[in-house]
Amino acid sequence: MAQNIDTILTLLFNIYFYMIIIYVLMSWLPNIRESFIGELLGKLVEPYLSPFRKIIPPIFGMLDISPIVALFVLQFAMQGLRFIIFSLLF
Repeated sequence: MAQNIDTILTLLFNIYFYMIIIYVLMSWLPNIRESFIGELLGKLVEPYLSPFRKIIPPIFGMLDISPIVALFVLQFAMQGLRFIIFSLLF
């Protein structure tokens, strides 16, 4: 059972991780963000990224590193969640 939960969590984490990466890469091509997929990704990813953008200002006024920090926090949250679940089940 723990293996199934771990597999599901890992899959969901990977999907969201890549959604963030794709959304950030789409910022280089503004016309893509106007598409249906761009708007959908924006609705799913922006609520997570916006707190990081409020805390971390862009470097030199144009280089936004907040998605990188957000991905690290997401990674730490995933590891913490996995630890908690395994601690409860074993």
